[in-house]
Order: sequence, then structure tokens, then C-alpha cells
Amino acid sequence: MTTLALVRPRTDWLGIVFAALLTIAIVGPLLVVGTWAFTEVWRYPNVIPQQFGFRFWGQTLGRPDVWNALMLSLQLTTVVTLLSAAICLPAAYAFARMSFPGRNILFFSFLAGHAFPKFGLLVAIAAIFLQLDLIGTFWGVVLIQLVGTLMFMIWIPVAAFQAVDRRMEEAARDVGASPLRVFWSITLPQAGPTIAAAVLLSFVGTFYETEGAWLIGAPGIRTMPVLMISYINNQMVIQFGAVLSVVLWVPSFIALMFARRVIGGGAFARGFGG
Repeated sequence: MTTLALVRPRTDWLGIVFAALLTIAIVGPLLVVGTWAFTEVWRYPNVIPQQFGFRFWGQTLGRPDVWNALMLSLQLTTVVTLLSAAICLPAAYAFARMSFPGRNILFFSFLAGHAFPKFGLLVAIAAIFLQLDLIGTFWGVVLIQLVGTLMFMIWIPVAAFQAVDRRMEEAARDVGASPLRVFWSITLPQAGPTIAAAVLLSFVGTFYETEGAWLIGAPGIRTMPVLMISYINNQMVIQFGAVLSVVLWVPSFIALMFARRVIGGGAFARGFGG
């Protein structure tokens, strides 16, 4: 009788080391910032803060310009995300399902804008906006932030629409379903989770966008990230920047939790044909 020896799985120590280093690199700065946000006294060479408290939270959140910047950032982000969805999602469907002259060149042009130094591109756009009197205006910032959403809102939905099972669509049409009914009942439910992920990525990316908002919006439009930069530069107190960093982190955390709960972990895999 043959006895099968149990083979113990080999421990991948190199992978464990890389995972630990990656965790430290990502989580470490977050822990430091979070600690500073609730620290009142932390002097060298002490490893642990000598005094915790909320004094700097009160000083930071008691400023009207902080709340104005936060509300403006949320308003800008909502407008940009909705406009991007209205413009890009029909274009993504066309790229995924239709054939027309120049399709491939136009499709890859959305990626080309991210292949060049971003600030140089923004300076060129700012020169055009200056002639159009869009510098320092709400809609000028909306337009510049729309540029940053194109890759998320074009490339990811295109992959989602391409991953939809065409046989189910054809079967629905064979039994008399209208094109609108097929799209609403079959295409959208399959592509919807990945499209929702793209929308959330665009929302979070727009909320944290800094260069375009600073270059196009100054001096009249001050979003939360722009205010944070000026606030830190003018007042060399670490806690002020830490508090604002935590405040900036909250909207993205809520969006990611929403994505985790509503979209599910397999959305991207389904969207890219997994």
C-alpha cells in the first residue's frame, strides 16, 4: 500500500518581505499623519507624543475658509463627475460597439494626454483659458478637471461594455426586445458595477486634484487641496496640515466603503473580461 506523503507548502519569504515593506510604505505615513492630527506636544527625541488632544482640530475647523473650501470641493467634484459621465459613457459605448473612421486614433488620444508631463499640459491649457476669461472661475476649474477624468471614464467603461455577453443581447433581440430594453435589462446590469467603479474613481481623483485647480482657479477658486497647500506654507505647524489631511481623507474613505459594499470586489475583473 502506497502512503502519500504530505507535502508542506513552501513559505515564500521573499514575497512576505516585499508585502511587509509595501505595507510599511503605505500604512506608515498614514499612521504618522493620523498621530500628528491628535498630538498637542511631541518633542524630539521622544518616540511617543507627550500630549494628545483636539486643540488643533478646533483651531483648524473653526476657520470659515476651511468649510468654504470643503463645500466648494464637493460641489466641483459632483459637477465634474456628472458631466464626465454624461459625456464619456456614450462615447465609451460607441468605442466598444461601433466602428468608424479614426476610431483607434481617437481612442488612444485619451491616453496620450496622460503620457506627457501634466503641468506642461496645464500651462498650455491655461494660456487658452486666459484668452477665454476662464481663469479664476468655477467653470474654468470644471473644464480643467474634466480632462483628468477622461482615462477613467473612457477606458474602464469601454472594457466593461466589451465584456458584456453578446449572446444574451442577441437572444433578447430574437424574442422581440427593443434595443433600449436590451440595453437596460442586459447590457447595463452586466457593465454597471465596473462603470460605477469608474465613476467613484473619477469622483475621488477629482476631489484630490490640485494642480489644475491651483493654476486655473487662483485666486478666486480655492478647493480644499489648494487651501491645504497655502495653509501649510503660511503656518509652519505640522498639526494644521495633519488635521486637513485627515479631513481630506474622509470623503475618499466613504466613497471606497460605498464601492466595497455596493459594487463588490469582482467588478474590475468582470469589466476586464475576468
